[in-house]
Amino acid sequence: MSLQSLQPKVLDILKTNTESAESRMTQICTLLQENIAYYDWVGFYFANHEAQTLHLKAYAGEATDHTVIPFGKGICGQVAVSNENFVVADVKAQDNYIACSITVKAEIVIPLFKDGKNIGQIDIDSNTADPFTKEDEVFLEWINEQVATIL
Repeated sequence: MSLQSLQPKVLDILKTNTESAESRMTQICTLLQENIAYYDWVGFYFANHEAQTLHLKAYAGEATDHTVIPFGKGICGQVAVSNENFVVADVKAQDNYIACSITVKAEIVIPLFKDGKNIGQIDIDSNTADPFTKEDEVFLEWINEQVATIL
């Protein structure tokens, strides 16, 4: 399924006002994980700026021990500090990578902004080597812009 064909489905999930934001984000994670072959784990982390930590709020895929990540640690922690997209073609080549699963080969993390502030991020792990393109980045930036409207 193409990334663009998922956009209306994302919008449908987000406009459902009867469910919590967390529930809708979990549905988005599931939609992406089930429909994009190389999205093996999809999650949203949110920042606690006082504690300088990220907290997992919604995800689809295998359970993870990494529910709290300090700013600066791993790819997610680096994005919390840099406020920039981070695409990792080969996680083994990263010194500051936190291994979630031995099967993960690549990762993409896109910051989520609300009113100009980095409040969290979407994190995608892939068991496929170097699968992410500029199209993924643009699509995930769009996802985060839409999610920000319900937060």
